[in-house]
Order: sequence, then C-alpha cells, then structure tokens
Amino acid sequence: MSDDGAARYEPVILAFTCNWCSYRAADLAGTARIKYPPNVRLVRLMCSGRLDPMFVLRAFANGADGVVMTGCWPADCHYRIQNVKALRRFQLLRRVLDSLGIEAARFQRVCASAAEGPQLAEAFTRIVEEIRPLGALRWGRPAAAPAEEPAALAEVSA
Repeated sequence: MSDDGAARYEPVILAFTCNWCSYRAADLAGTARIKYPPNVRLVRLMCSGRLDPMFVLRAFANGADGVVMTGCWPADCHYRIQNVKALRRFQLLRRVLDSLGIEAARFQRVCASAAEGPQLAEAFTRIVEEIRPLGALRWGRPAAAPAEEPAALAEVSA
C-alpha cells in the first residue's frame, strides 16, 4: 500500500518460457528462493520458436499488461536455430504492436540459460517496474458503454 492507503497498481505479466532454458531458470530461481514479482505468470513452451504471434495478441486482448518472450541464448538452442527465428518474429511483432499503439516496454525479450535463475528473476523484476508506471493496458476491451447506447441498439434492431 502507498502512503495514502490506496492499493498500488500491479500489472499482469505473461512470460512465455522455453522449456529447456528459461523455464528451468525460473525453476532454479524458485528452488533457490530468489524472489521475483508474483504477477509474472509463466507459460511453458518447448521452444521460444514455438511462440505464435497470436499468443501475444490474445494475451494483450485478454488483459495482460505485458508479455515477455524468454528463451535460450542464440548459440544454445536445443532445437538448433529456432530461437533465432523467434528473435526475427519478436522484432516483427514489436513493430506490429507499435503500429497498434502498444508501448515497446509491454513486449520484451529475455535470454536466460538454465543456470541463470537469478538473472531471470532480476529481469522479471525490472520488467514489472518498467510496466507498472504505464498502467493497465485495457487493449482489446471495449470502453464502458454510455447509458443511451442500449436504447439506440434496440431501435436499430426493431
């Protein structure tokens, strides 16, 4: 809670993690009791190269305030070059999100090997701190409808 008693806004962050590296790094952070913000939700993928751009768009449309693509370091991909393809997809998707009015800080990429739990926890903490001042995204959700709108819709359908 802040000084005035109001609750502090906490963003919802969805982190898509590579099974072989970044998910295991998050697991290492947990077993080593290294704390990172609880508002980061992990979604395990076999590889960051399997992250479909629609997953990111749906995450934002369904209320995520930020999305993180995590994966292996470029030379260490379990599936050879899939994380390089993921990097290209990340760069393209970032341009698309920018054209849709979503700030770059809301979609980030982090590389972490399985042994880098502390670094991944630090990156998650940094990302939450960068997104918190941006506030809730509310992208893809309609604004509150004016009181007259239902009546107007009823007239159109009659």
